[in-house]
Amino acid sequence: MRKLFYFVRHGESENNAKGLRQGPDGKLSEKGREQAKQTGERLEHHPIEIILASPYERTKETAEIISHYVKKPIEYNALLAERRNPKEIIGKSITDPEVIRIVEIMDKTSHDDNFRFSDEENFADLKARAKKLLDFLAERPETFTLVVTHGIFLRLVVAYILEGEKLTAREYNKLSFLNGSNNASVTVCEYKKGFFVPKKEKGWHLVAWDDYSIGIDLKSRPI
Repeated sequence: MRKLFYFVRHGESENNAKGLRQGPDGKLSEKGREQAKQTGERLEHHPIEIILASPYERTKETAEIISHYVKKPIEYNALLAERRNPKEIIGKSITDPEVIRIVEIMDKTSHDDNFRFSDEENFADLKARAKKLLDFLAERPETFTLVVTHGIFLRLVVAYILEGEKLTAREYNKLSFLNGSNNASVTVCEYKKGFFVPKKEKGWHLVAWDDYSIGIDLKSRPI
């Protein structure tokens, strides 16, 4: 048995455009709505059965726009939310001196799996949530699922697919730094299980990463 998951990062938000550290709130910008529309058009004829989405404002709006094209229901799940930022920086500019100070502290300890500045989700929290999400998705009955989530958490999920339980904060930060994710891009992952599936092919695999070029037809990709 093979299941395909189309992971989509939300379109550009107004807070993205303004350079603000984000929490759950924040609508899509005009550019973000156009990005979501283009992704919806690309996915319109794919055999998607359901849309799972983060309940954040920007992901809900992205999912609703895409749903207009794929004509499938949306189910919201908090497992797909973005990493929770510390309360001290939410809604503040990335150029604010205090924000820069806090982010530098967090960056300097980014190789510590359990470091926590205040009330944010740390690496250990995110790793546990990524595993919980993948277990949840593996048990879904659908064969083709669209998943609308966020950039940081998506990179963590893919890193976990690649490295499993041996994934560390150090390795994640290396992978994350070298592999950005664009707004409204599509990342495709597969899950295989079953008696007739070779052992080395069972489980989760990355098929396509950060496909956002509108000129590329996903139907032509080997998925």
